[in-house]
Amino acid sequence: MFVSSKLSKAVSLAVAFGAVSGVTFSGSVHAQETDSVERIQVTGSSIKRTDFEGALPVQTIDRAAIDRSGLATAGDLIQSIPSMQGFTSDGDSVGGGGGGMKTASLRGLGAEYTLVLINGRRMAPRGSGSTIDLNSIPLAAIERVEVLTDGASALYGSDAIAGVVNFITKDDAQGVNVTARYSKPEEKNGTSDNFSITGGLGNFDTDGYNVLLSYSRDSQEQLKATDRDFAKSGIIPFSVNNKDYYYVAGSPNAIPANARYVYTDADGKSVNSAAFNPYAKQNGACAPDNFESSGLCQYDYTTTVEILPESKRDSLMLGTDIAINDDTKFFADVMYSDFSQTTRIAPNATGFFALDANSALAQQYVMPYVDPAHVGSVTSVQAQWRALPLGGRATEWNTKSTHIVSGVEGVIDTIDYSAAFTYSKNDTDENIAGGYPIYDKFMDAVSSGLVNVFETPDKISAAGLQALQDSQYFGNWSNDTTEVKGFDLKASTPVYELPAGDVYIGTGVEFRNTNYVSSLADANKQDLLLGANIGSEYDLSRDNYGGFVEVIVPVLEDLELTGAVRYDNIGEVTSDFVYNEDGVAGPGSYKVNDSMNDTTYKLALRYNATEDLLLRASTGTGFKAPSMLALGQPKVEFGVTSGAYLCPFTGTTDPLAAVCSVSPQQFEAFSQGNPNLKPEESKQYTLGFVYAPDNNFSFSMDYWNIELTNLVTSVTESQIVADPVRYRDLFTTKTNKATGQEELAIVFASVNVGQSKNSGIDWDLTIGNDLSFGRLSTTLAGTYVLDSEYTRPGTTNDWISSLGRFGDDNAVVFRTVAKFINTLTHGDFAHSATLNYRSGYEDQAQSAASRYVRLGSVNGVGVDMQLSVPSYATVNYQTKYQAMDALGVTFGINNLADRAPPLSLRSGGAGHQVGFDPRYTDVYGRTFYLGLDYKFM
Repeated sequence: MFVSSKLSKAVSLAVAFGAVSGVTFSGSVHAQETDSVERIQVTGSSIKRTDFEGALPVQTIDRAAIDRSGLATAGDLIQSIPSMQGFTSDGDSVGGGGGGMKTASLRGLGAEYTLVLINGRRMAPRGSGSTIDLNSIPLAAIERVEVLTDGASALYGSDAIAGVVNFITKDDAQGVNVTARYSKPEEKNGTSDNFSITGGLGNFDTDGYNVLLSYSRDSQEQLKATDRDFAKSGIIPFSVNNKDYYYVAGSPNAIPANARYVYTDADGKSVNSAAFNPYAKQNGACAPDNFESSGLCQYDYTTTVEILPESKRDSLMLGTDIAINDDTKFFADVMYSDFSQTTRIAPNATGFFALDANSALAQQYVMPYVDPAHVGSVTSVQAQWRALPLGGRATEWNTKSTHIVSGVEGVIDTIDYSAAFTYSKNDTDENIAGGYPIYDKFMDAVSSGLVNVFETPDKISAAGLQALQDSQYFGNWSNDTTEVKGFDLKASTPVYELPAGDVYIGTGVEFRNTNYVSSLADANKQDLLLGANIGSEYDLSRDNYGGFVEVIVPVLEDLELTGAVRYDNIGEVTSDFVYNEDGVAGPGSYKVNDSMNDTTYKLALRYNATEDLLLRASTGTGFKAPSMLALGQPKVEFGVTSGAYLCPFTGTTDPLAAVCSVSPQQFEAFSQGNPNLKPEESKQYTLGFVYAPDNNFSFSMDYWNIELTNLVTSVTESQIVADPVRYRDLFTTKTNKATGQEELAIVFASVNVGQSKNSGIDWDLTIGNDLSFGRLSTTLAGTYVLDSEYTRPGTTNDWISSLGRFGDDNAVVFRTVAKFINTLTHGDFAHSATLNYRSGYEDQAQSAASRYVRLGSVNGVGVDMQLSVPSYATVNYQTKYQAMDALGVTFGINNLADRAPPLSLRSGGAGHQVGFDPRYTDVYGRTFYLGLDYKFM
């Protein structure tokens, strides 16, 4: 059998090397005792067997590797794997669409295509689809992580198109283990600390039971934009070809306020004047922290945002294994996590609000600058202000996750079986924690003149400041709850003995019900706040069931074939609310769509070409139903666009030209589902090998190819604005309740966009060297993406790509992501150095019309500009000293060279950060950490 060959032993040793180095990237699963006949099950197969090296590439990160990674959270650990691209990071929650989440995403396809499991079973997703929030998983409770980098829909269901991440929790622990860690950047703020205590009672093998209890506490301090030089301002000087330029990112919601007036033209129509800044008119320049742009003042809001939000997590895990008899055990696992993250963006951007044209404010600051041709026809004046005295807009995302699995597993004759019931729930509160005023109270303060919006904030009276503080709302805004109930039954057994070995068969069935409920606070329902998005209430549910059969056949002594087929039925989505055309929910129930079903397959082979060389290949199909919200979400408010744009209908005969502004503005935005969406389908294959001539060398390489059809996505804001003819149906208007006027808005609607093609190569080289004073192990692992493209929404053959460039989807797929790990062990010490590398890319292109890039000065002319963002590499160092059997001490430095993020001129993508991209870089700078691990026996 392969398990006894030199190749298998070398691959086993490569796993051990990876544990010392930091992360295992070889195509091997977690090492098991090779002299045992116990059958084991690995990620990517339902069958327990004595071999552990299969036909599919599985990367493993064991506990030793987790500890040596220098990373303290499950999200950071998973996102450090080279094959992970396209995930949601902490930075996305700072004004972006993160919503307090952190996700896993293989191959740049997105989190919804990567299945995340706990001990081989599903968790409740965040929202109505399949995306798992990694913030709900306590890293202290994890024994190892297995990452299948190949599609596995035929075994696991529709959302495993890109692969599977399987977190394996600790079990059968004895004694008490306490760990603590403190991390501090060299520069100010951004500290973090972690504490965990794990205790185990009973030895399952000798006592017939084991109870494990683990508690962990993690906290992360906020990192503000002003804490780092590369992030502290939206006005960024740089040079290209000996010419000086300025990147200028600001907002027309300025302080002091910009203004405009409304007048009646000769035809009796109401017309908005061009905006201007009264303070600049009176003083000859914009106020501090503001700059001129297109004839008005813009506020440098970057000075008030954060780079990364603060967070804290309390987690509890209880695991129980009880032997019922020699062949059967009862198990139960309970995980509970309470995670909160507070995000802060710039102070409230009021948009235009109306003031009485006869008020003292209007007469002093606006009317003197009315065009003489319009004097006598002015009907109102309007102000556009930044509510700096209120402080930043703060939102607390609090997610309580409960995951309970109980069941039995055992052996009947030669049949291994397991049956379990799963209850999993995510309960997320969105709470307003500051910066959002109640509209009526705010308008009373500013329209009365108590708050003078046309002066600098230091000139606002104490009474005005108090009135603003009294207008603030604190409390709940919305709640989303996702609840999953499921049952699964699986079994596997050898069924026939061939000359080359046993034929194995595995089969399983599962059923689950998913219910998603979104409820709103009264302030949300009544639209009481200024600048907050009002939501809609949902109650969506559907049932899924599926079944599969898997067979492993040893055709020859060195050739093994695996085949699997699965049937899934994704039930119809039903809603307990009926919505009108404005997205307002009322009583009633209806069916959103019809059920969807499909049969998928997987074929794989493993061939031992020689004792040292293993060849493997696989091919299969996948099927993914759209999420419940992608199908059933009514049109709801979705904030504003991340960029400011000139109205694309100016000067046209389109009716929307009537609501155009003459200066660049952030458009209002809506989000909407589409009940006519079709399921996505995939075809994929892999080809690879593992070469291991001896116990000190192994090299693996795998080519992967994934093609998707009926891809579900939303058209991005830049695509919509750049092509208003093609996407005319995605433009609409929204009434500004402060002025009563209609303003231009866009709709982010779910659509099937056609096809996507994705391919690349994963590699792993591991070398071990025995030295006179210790052992040196080296691993070079990474991913090289060959192709990543998809058809432009609304077309069938217009292919666009984000590979090596900031794409139309506001993201980058990196050509190369790699790790180079060296670990030296000697005596009681282990020293590790890890190089993390991402290749460079073409930055987002900025046009002269947008004036994001200006020649010579902040007030210079706009120019076309596209930078090349250079490659980015950081080095992490760690030393671990085993001071005694029970005590380990770890010291580490992340980003040893203090590498700052490279300049990026992006105006879209992640959150509100400016001048860099927090998704792809280390924003902390050089960071020191100290960890202790003590075990009481």
